[in-house]
Amino acid sequence: MSIASEAEAVEQAYAEWQRSVAGVLAKSRRVDAAELGPEPQKLLETVTYDGVTVAPLYSPRDERPEQTLPGSFPYVRGVDAHRDVNAGWLVSAQFGTGSAADTNRTILDALENGVSAIWLKAGLGGVSVDELTAALEGVLLDLAPLTLDAGAEASAATRAILALLDARAESGDGVSDRAGIRVNLGAAPLTSSFSGAVDVDLTEAVELAVAADARTETVRAITVDGTAFHNAGAGDAEELGAAVAAGLEYLRALTADGNLTIGAALSQLAFRYSATDDQFQTIAKFRAARLVWARIAQVCGASDFGGAPQHAVTSAAMMAQRDPWVNMLRTTLAAFGAGVGGADAVTVLPFDVALADGTLGVSKSFSSRIARNTQLLLLEESHLGRVLDPSAGSWYVEDLTQQIAATAWEFFQEIEAAGGYLAALEAGIVSDRIATTKAKRDSDIAHRKTTVTGVNEFPNLGETPLSAAAVEPGQAVARYAAAFEALRDRSDAFLAAGGARPTALLAPLGSVAEHNVRTTFASNLLASGGIDAVNPGPLEVGAEAISAAVKASGATVAVLCGTDKRYGESAAAAVAELRAAGITKVLLAGPEKAVGDAAGDSRPDGFLTARIDAVSALTELLDFIETGSSK
Repeated sequence: MSIASEAEAVEQAYAEWQRSVAGVLAKSRRVDAAELGPEPQKLLETVTYDGVTVAPLYSPRDERPEQTLPGSFPYVRGVDAHRDVNAGWLVSAQFGTGSAADTNRTILDALENGVSAIWLKAGLGGVSVDELTAALEGVLLDLAPLTLDAGAEASAATRAILALLDARAESGDGVSDRAGIRVNLGAAPLTSSFSGAVDVDLTEAVELAVAADARTETVRAITVDGTAFHNAGAGDAEELGAAVAAGLEYLRALTADGNLTIGAALSQLAFRYSATDDQFQTIAKFRAARLVWARIAQVCGASDFGGAPQHAVTSAAMMAQRDPWVNMLRTTLAAFGAGVGGADAVTVLPFDVALADGTLGVSKSFSSRIARNTQLLLLEESHLGRVLDPSAGSWYVEDLTQQIAATAWEFFQEIEAAGGYLAALEAGIVSDRIATTKAKRDSDIAHRKTTVTGVNEFPNLGETPLSAAAVEPGQAVARYAAAFEALRDRSDAFLAAGGARPTALLAPLGSVAEHNVRTTFASNLLASGGIDAVNPGPLEVGAEAISAAVKASGATVAVLCGTDKRYGESAAAAVAELRAAGITKVLLAGPEKAVGDAAGDSRPDGFLTARIDAVSALTELLDFIETGSSK
């Protein structure tokens, strides 16, 4: 088949699919297919928070030029062409919250059980800088790369680590290839200035980089921490755009006054990004991040140095306090996406990271082991590390990669146009943009357009209530579940004060087949706000059943559940009976048009539908119930 005829066949197949889409949509919308226009498939497109369009189907029409092999500019397929496919990416874990002796035992145990990279907290909140040598006793840094997180004590921690390396070299540690020892000093002043984390200043970071560049070992001084933007609510392209802008600001500082050459400066940077449970978005994000940074290196005239290492951390923002066991599934998807997307090291946060230690009655070692084993299962049983960039050539992933990269570059250019990263930060451009995205996401979650399993969908009201001390303060993170969890906190407080949760009576009309869909919907919705729904089964209007159900439940709020047809026949009478029995607020599960003729006391006080602002509606309902109970 000729190229022309093959292209013609592709277009013909796509046109046939479009007609099929039009037929299905026309039937579901009860319109003529011609009314849907020439591109009905656009009705099925989704748009991310970055404005990236995801099509419902990808075909040869979306094919893009093949990317270069891993290890080659622009590094979309990975920075290391020789990565050990038997090992895959580095399995990283966090350490340093105990004493030096405890930390050392924990590190050695983790290394024996699959961890291959160390992320060590030092200084405030971590191991004392003076005890870093003890914490790393017996740790072979040529086999397990080290990343420090020392904040304002980064310089002191650096001196301790470099002294350790010198002492080991003098004593003959058996390492012939000193460049094989990889250490990241973790200075992150520019991204810390956004998040509010305590860190060294930019001048001190530059001094660390100059010292690191002089080492025989492979030492990088600076981490461009994109998680600072993600944790504030940024979209993926915004996280990349802001991180790249910060990276360029570092390059300017590192090369000023002849401190370092551009190649040496590029070699002093590593990037850290968040990985979410949107697996394809995460895969494309890490590929796009390498593409964008490679472009920076190219413009700087140092393309060969454009392959900066990437450290992926599963999103702290996606972690829920309620039904936290679901977090295991979220982090599995995130680790999958980051690993397949080519991250050099991946850290999976413990599933209970959003809660204080011990809240769930499990040990810290248990949650750390689950986090570690999540990656080991992906690597050793699913063999995900055996292929470099396995998503390459996927029409969807390649298109998504390019779109994210282009959108990130646009945001980066906006920051540059404002005078660069620091100027844009001071002008509020970065924070304002991220706040807008956060507001959109919060709205989608509140309206339950975006599902947070176990929180705004399928909540478990039977789980053990959380104490006020259960919430882990940690660093400020704009967690997706926060608004609904605040409602659940109110429910827990109500339960503790009165021995029962806030309650609403369901008033099912008609047979089970008629009301089941809406009683299930209403129960799920109410539970997401911590309100227990009492379902007495089908209630017949005019037979004292409603009055008896109200009395048995003790509720002051009721929700009518049934079909629109049944509402037309019985809703007005049912509302009247509920009010007469003592219900002071009557809601209807369904649209207002279902009782369009009802008026006065026979009209429901509100309507619960799939797209209401659930946070607002449930807040109002809790206010009403709490006020009523206090009288």
